[in-house]
Amino acid sequence: MTAGLALVAVEPPMAALLAEIHGAAFPEQPWSPEAMAGILNSSGGFGWVAALEAAPSGFLLARDLVAEVEILSLAVLPAARRRGLARALLAALARQAGQSGRQRVILEVAEDNAAARAFYAAAGFAEDGRRPGYYRRAGGPPVDALLLSLPLYT
Repeated sequence: MTAGLALVAVEPPMAALLAEIHGAAFPEQPWSPEAMAGILNSSGGFGWVAALEAAPSGFLLARDLVAEVEILSLAVLPAARRRGLARALLAALARQAGQSGRQRVILEVAEDNAAARAFYAAAGFAEDGRRPGYYRRAGGPPVDALLLSLPLYT
């Protein structure tokens, strides 16, 4: 793991912090504190905050769907990118999901998000399908969502 990196389980009182990180990571489509709280208070919602040198710098939110785990959002502050936070968060998720007997991790990613697509491909995710026009962009055409999955072997 990256030196100075700690992962802390998310809790509902962290909703505003998660929304702040999400807004910095995805300024074109930030999630509100209420949306974050809804995930954290829902059945199966869980995740971690990645703190770099004790400063919250990223998070992963997921939900347990019994046979699989879905990544709902993985966000890292721009200034903290390329320092291993996303890899550490994904590894923690895969480890927990595998130990819990889940068969795979799934997610959606925008087709035009080349950096995220490369990250997930390097982690072993494969494309399973797409949702045409799923992501709406202000002032631009809709973008397809690619459905990705990572098989877990326990």
